[in-house]
Amino acid sequence: MRVLVVEDEEFLAEMIAEGLRRDALAVDVAHDGLEALERLRLGDYDVLVLDRDLPGLHGDEVCRYVAGARLPTRVLMLTAAGSVRERVEGLGLGADDYLSKPFAYEELLARVLALGRRARPALPPVIERAGIALDTARRQAFRNGRYLALSRKEFGVLEVLMRAEGAVISSDDLIEQVWEKNTSYRTSAVRVTLSKIRAKLGEPPAIDTVPGHGYRIGGTA
Repeated sequence: MRVLVVEDEEFLAEMIAEGLRRDALAVDVAHDGLEALERLRLGDYDVLVLDRDLPGLHGDEVCRYVAGARLPTRVLMLTAAGSVRERVEGLGLGADDYLSKPFAYEELLARVLALGRRARPALPPVIERAGIALDTARRQAFRNGRYLALSRKEFGVLEVLMRAEGAVISSDDLIEQVWEKNTSYRTSAVRVTLSKIRAKLGEPPAIDTVPGHGYRIGGTA
């Protein structure tokens, strides 16, 4: 799941982002409305965590852009104002959910995850291929019944490959879906992460390299 956090209070923005990253989400951060608009135009996000009172361009206008452009991005609007009228106004702009400050991180996480599920087509919680079972709800992976201790990036890469059902996924696609937006396409992170995943999966090899194209999960056995 890819999330864009837009909050002009930099400390709060980074706290939210780091918390979501610890919970295995790919997160980008913007600190004003204009930067948020630029990121939304360039990237695909499942959820937008949007502070309403932003410099540069008000959060209301960012929300209107998402609704007007018919982006699949779900919007969780944040505001220090918690009156019923404020909440109604925010939802009327096209926001999918509303959270007043101050808030508990656990509640924000639950709302982001719920919105992310709505942004994506319903998929089975457990994906199985090549002897690998991926429980996406519990963030657990097994091969032939053996538990795999995966980092959040390793789990993310394996999930993308498993969901592709044997189709080839390029390194660039993996970076776009698993890493944060500012990650260079020239990084060795994909190659290093795949090497670690392969070591943990063991024999027989489950991930094929397709020279010049990318990677795929092998057979269904």
